[in-house]
Amino acid sequence: MPKRIAKANLPSKICVVCQRPFVWRKKWSKVWDDVKYCSDACRAKR
Repeated sequence: MPKRIAKANLPSKICVVCQRPFVWRKKWSKVWDDVKYCSDACRAKR
């Protein structure tokens, strides 16, 4: 059984557009260093 990370221990970043914190998502696992925006809406506002 794989080890799980508690949600409280996930890495987080601050969105460049809205300045709100957002946490790591599994779909971002390979590109986490490149993620700058918390959502598609913020990416569109840039």
